[in-house]
Amino acid sequence: MKGSKVIRESETVELKASLAELKVGLVSMCAILNKHGAGELWFGIKNNGAIQGLTVTDKTLRDLSQAVAAHIEPKVFPKITQETLSGKTCVKVSFSGKAVPYFAHGRAYMRVADEDRQLTARELESLILHKNREALRWDNEPCACAIKELNSKKVRQFVKRAGLAWDTLANALTKLDLIRDGQLVNAARLFFSKTPPMQLRCAVFGGTTSSHIIDRHDFDGDILELIEEAQKYILKNIHIGMRLNGLYREDVPEISTAALREAVINAFCHRDYRDPDYIHIAVFKDRVEIRSPGGLYDGLTIRKMRKGNVSKRRNPLIAELFRRIQMVEAWGRGMPLILENEPDAKFWEIAKIFIASFDRPSFVQEEGEVGDSTTQVEAQVEAQVEAQVEAQVELRILKACSNEPLSSGEIAQVLGHRKLSGNIRKALPSLREKGLLEYTLPDKPHSRLQKYRLTEKGKRSLKGEGGSVK
Repeated sequence: MKGSKVIRESETVELKASLAELKVGLVSMCAILNKHGAGELWFGIKNNGAIQGLTVTDKTLRDLSQAVAAHIEPKVFPKITQETLSGKTCVKVSFSGKAVPYFAHGRAYMRVADEDRQLTARELESLILHKNREALRWDNEPCACAIKELNSKKVRQFVKRAGLAWDTLANALTKLDLIRDGQLVNAARLFFSKTPPMQLRCAVFGGTTSSHIIDRHDFDGDILELIEEAQKYILKNIHIGMRLNGLYREDVPEISTAALREAVINAFCHRDYRDPDYIHIAVFKDRVEIRSPGGLYDGLTIRKMRKGNVSKRRNPLIAELFRRIQMVEAWGRGMPLILENEPDAKFWEIAKIFIASFDRPSFVQEEGEVGDSTTQVEAQVEAQVEAQVEAQVELRILKACSNEPLSSGEIAQVLGHRKLSGNIRKALPSLREKGLLEYTLPDKPHSRLQKYRLTEKGKRSLKGEGGSVK
């Protein structure tokens, strides 16, 4: 290839001036494969894009191919070509692979901007789990439940509701993809077990905080039964108005029934069933909260979620069973449906708990005499949430730095961000002021080599205080 093509380093392109940098070049190959699955490695180009060129023979290309084969695992079979740029000879290595994680010289790396960062043991474990998440999905895993432990009447009713033909219990379960290699999977027990497979916890509070409980009720049942119980509990404990529809009286809850039902279904559909916590329904004077363990899944954010038509499914088999009986759609319409009916609905995530919150208009009417307003209520709730979020971010930063000192960029990566977020920028000086973190280079606060490490107080805070940030 001839010409004056300009090449720059990026997350998928690495430049090396000469073959003397072959070892670090292979590390870059490994890092790019683990992040993007494909990329390019050039020899004969400086990292600033200046074309230097190099002497290339058949032996050069052969030695390069053998080095890749010897030092990259699992095996990669790159395309190695001789290219001419600005009249100078360079070598281009094009590579791709899906067998992550990849290792270079026995170590795993991840591409971050144009740099290669060695993965920690925890990050490597997360990478492997992410790769195998289809096989490791909770709803898809075999369970210790036999067919005789299922309620055949429940299965028959479900099959009828789904519009499928009934012949035998075993065939019905097979059609629903609930038998794998002769064993029932967890989703089968969740929907059809004779004994209640899960619990729902509900409470009504006398104010805007959880300090005063008026009513508390725990429900046991299968997933479909608990969805109905959750909705009934909410409607029983919020205000119901009325309007005339022709000659008939029609009940009108202060919160949209459609929005509530969709939020409840989403909580059961997308929760993390490996987490032993329960789904909670909390009815406060000013709002109703639906809390689901597990948090958002696979990089989904509140902002993306609010835009709608986004489907990130932690439990695809459970979601498919809901779709069969028209409880959910396959097009990520749940969030738009909630916002169409309740535009002021709020969503946030605290400590891997996803919360959907709906304001109660009756609160302003009842409490108006003492000066409460919707704005004041929202400000109070948001302030509480913000404080909890800040505490969780600080705790996660301390845990991230518990093994080794980390730069601010590395901390952001460990916490799942591509770059520093506002929460992290705010938390780092706060942790230093509290004496929990310290600079590794105290005399050079603005150095690019600056890292953060736990102080003795920080170590005690993690170990002795159960992980709380003091």
